[in-house]
Order: sequence, then structure tokens, then C-alpha cells
Amino acid sequence: MTPPSYPIDVRPCVPVRRADGVDDVGLRTLLVDAHRIEDLALPLPLARSALYRDLTAMCARITGLDNPDLPLNDWLEIRRKLLESSDGFDPAAVHAYFDTHADRFDLFGPTRPWRQDASLAVQCPKRSGINTLVYGRPAGNNLAWFNASHTDTNPQPLPAREALWHLLAYHYYGPAGRCSVRKAGSLSSGQLQAGPLRTTVSFHPRGRTLYETLLLHLVPYRGDGQDPDADTCPWEQPHGPDPVQAPPEITWPGRLLTGRSVHAALLIPDPSGEQVTDAYLTWATQHPALDATDPYLIYDLDPKAPAERRRRPRRAEADRALWREYDALLLAGDEKRPGCRPEAFTTLNNIPQAVSAGLRVWVCGFDQDGKVNNRIWYTGLTPRIWLWAQEHDPVKASRIAACRDAAETLAAVLRTAADQAWRDTVSLSQHAPPRRGKQRISGWAQQALAAYWPRAEQAFWQLIDDARPAHGVFAAEAITALGQSTSAALNHMPNAGPALARAIQALRSIGAAPSDTRPTAGETHAQP
Repeated sequence: MTPPSYPIDVRPCVPVRRADGVDDVGLRTLLVDAHRIEDLALPLPLARSALYRDLTAMCARITGLDNPDLPLNDWLEIRRKLLESSDGFDPAAVHAYFDTHADRFDLFGPTRPWRQDASLAVQCPKRSGINTLVYGRPAGNNLAWFNASHTDTNPQPLPAREALWHLLAYHYYGPAGRCSVRKAGSLSSGQLQAGPLRTTVSFHPRGRTLYETLLLHLVPYRGDGQDPDADTCPWEQPHGPDPVQAPPEITWPGRLLTGRSVHAALLIPDPSGEQVTDAYLTWATQHPALDATDPYLIYDLDPKAPAERRRRPRRAEADRALWREYDALLLAGDEKRPGCRPEAFTTLNNIPQAVSAGLRVWVCGFDQDGKVNNRIWYTGLTPRIWLWAQEHDPVKASRIAACRDAAETLAAVLRTAADQAWRDTVSLSQHAPPRRGKQRISGWAQQALAAYWPRAEQAFWQLIDDARPAHGVFAAEAITALGQSTSAALNHMPNAGPALARAIQALRSIGAAPSDTRPTAGETHAQP
């Protein structure tokens, strides 16, 4: 009997969007036709964010832009010429790359299955279950919230191409904590670390075609003395992964983009190779994860934090609107700013004007905790904002930053004022002193902020081309939101009126204060 096989370089496993609709293609066709493809169309955003990174590493190999000996100016000029070309990637180079590693792109290869470890079949005494791999399915003792047919007692097979998507998401966003026990040599453990993108929000430059998008994802080498032969992607390594040895250092671009996973997996197919029925999911290393700067993340800087926690990727927050991130993308980083622009955006000023004018940013965040709990993932697509970048339009970029900062400041004051008004009202009504210590956000503050942020977004888009003082405009929106969210309380809580009047006065004072006396968003903890 022919063993199961699913070569992802030729099987149509990746949905892409063309001018005439959505099509499924293998990786070879995807790269050969990249200049005729608008974008990836994966329905699982986590897999799309992960695949951008894998494809970017392949793009670097195919174009020769993975050469660490290229001077920066030469690297930028080569990429610029590629962006000016309408011919796309060289088909011969694409096929040569896949031919070199042809046996490594089989999802069910007997010795080197793609992005998997065949030794798990021997080293893990128990399988993990296919439900553990698939986001949205319950596993173990978890409740079946969405579909009662997905239980550990009745696991449904997963089409092979969908298993590929979830495998990608597992390597980048996988959980920490308990996992299937794995014994490798004298090392035995059932614990794993969090995936390298867990809890983060990624910012991906998007061009007019997938060809442009992948070239815009590339970043030049900024290190010193890297051996060109030392950098490998997992499918390029001459030998399979070794879970006992310390992972190799992070090199550019292969290991930086594709080689930071601390998870190991092995998919179990059905005899036809069209479906996956089970999986081994466990740890890939027990060594501490190596630090690296992902080129598609914003890094927040906290000078007051200890050195090891001073610089951290910005967390994904489903409640945070996309426009609140624009200043971090458009302004070049400096020591005074809390956010550091993603590295992929630092070399986008040496690109053709037509590409720059059409550049948008696709955003993918996964709001989750650092271990196992997942809240929700979200995506967004910005307008063509790159012409507002500091390097192109410093006045517009500064105005966007000032408006965002004003919106954050008033949100912080709104939360504080609403919380205080609630405490004053309740304490007087109950003739009891207010609680001391750390206070949770009140219902009034939650409702007021929920009403404020949509109004603030409308005001933001008006203000970026308007000379009105931003603090005053956002103060007016905050007052309106507070009034709307607490109007019912005025009818049945006699002490609410004076307390809310004091809150409104606090908001007015911030809106009317001179700019040099207003607190900054960081000083007022503006993140609700």
C-alpha cells in the first residue's frame, strides 16, 4: 500500500485571492504567480500571519536577499529593482529552491514531515488528539461551547490542508503549560513554553500584489559576521530536530522568521492522506527560548522596568482600536517614545513611489493569556497610511501622534472620574466609607469607555486635518459618553448628580488646560 503523502509545494492547500476570486494553490504556484495574486486568503488569521513569515524566508532565498555580506545600500537597491519589475519571482529559482528540499515539504513524509518531528511517534507514549490542535474545538475536560460534535470521545477528522493551517498557528501561537509527555534520552517532561507570537499583535506591510507584500516583508541584515551557511529554516536543516541539544542561535533571516518555535508536532493521517485523524503535540526544547526581535511587532519601552523587562512586544488587545496604533507605525522610534516601530517598516522609504502610495498594513492580533486561555483573534487593514509617515509628512505624522495621545489621556481621565463618581455615589447611598486599596474598574467607567472610544475614533479622523485643540474635542466626547452611560442613574440615585458634576468638571479642566500642563497618556495610565 502506498504510504500517505501530501506535498504542500504542489497540492492546492493555500487559499489565495486573485482578481477573479479565491483559488487554492501549492507553494510553488503561489510564489511563481505571486505577482498575479492579490493576497493570501487563509480563513485562519493566525496561520496567515505565520505563513507570511515562512514565505518571506523563502522569498529571501529565491531572490538572493539573504546574503549577509551585501552592503545595505546594495540590498536596498536590489529590492527596489525587484519591486519595479512586473515579472515576479524567477520561476526557475522558485522550482530550484523546492527541488532542493522536495522531500521536506511533504506533510506526511516518513522521515522529515514538514515542520514536524517524526521521532514523536516513539518518544511520546500517548497521542494528544486532533481536537487539541484545532483552535475552536474543545479538548480534554473543556466544555463544547460551539459544536457538541467535537468531543474527545468523538473526534472528527480534519482535512489535510486545514491541518496545515492549524499546525502553523500551533508553532507560532501555541500554549504553555501541560502537554503530552515526551521522553528524549534521559530527559522526560510534560511541560512546554509559550509560542514566540503568543499574546502579540503583528503588523504586516501589504502591497498591491503578494509579490510586493513579500518583498516589503524583507528586512536587511544588521548584524556582524554571520556565516551564510549557518542560517537554516527547519525544513532546510540537514538533520531532524534534536530536543536535547540547546537550540542554535537566532540567525537572519531563516531562524529569525521560522526557527523560533518551542513546540513539536506530528500529524497522523488517514490511509488516503486526505485527512488528519490524530496528532502528537508536545515540547521541542526545554532550554529557555532565545530572545529575538520579530520584525513585525511593535516593542514598547518602559525605562522604569528592570532591564530584562524593559522592552516587550505590544500585547494584543481586542478592545483596542487599530487607529490607536498608527503613531507607532508612522513615527520613527526614539528614546522618548514608548513604542518602537516594527523593524520591517524602517526600510520602506527606499521603495518605488507607486508601491509606497499603495502600501497598507494588515494587522493580526491574538488576545490570549501567556499560558492556555484564548480570548479572541482579530484582524484589521489600514488605509494607505504610509505617505503620512514621518519621513514623508512629518507634520501629519506628528498630528496623528498628538491626537492619539490626547484621546488616550482623556480616556484615562474619564475612567478615573467615572470610578470616583461611582464610589462617591455608592458610599454616600450606603453611608459607608469607600473601599481602600486597589479598585477594579466600575460599571460606570466600563460603560462610559465603551461609549467614548467609537466617538473618539470619529473625532480622530476629523482632527488629523483640523487645527482645533485635540484635548478639548476629546474632552467633549468624553463628557457626552459619560452623560449617556449614566443618565439612568440620575433618576434613581439621589447622590449621583453632584458626583457626576465633579467628574464632568475634571474632564473639562483637562480639555481646557494649556498643552504644557496636561498629563501625558503614560502618566495617567490611559490604557483602559
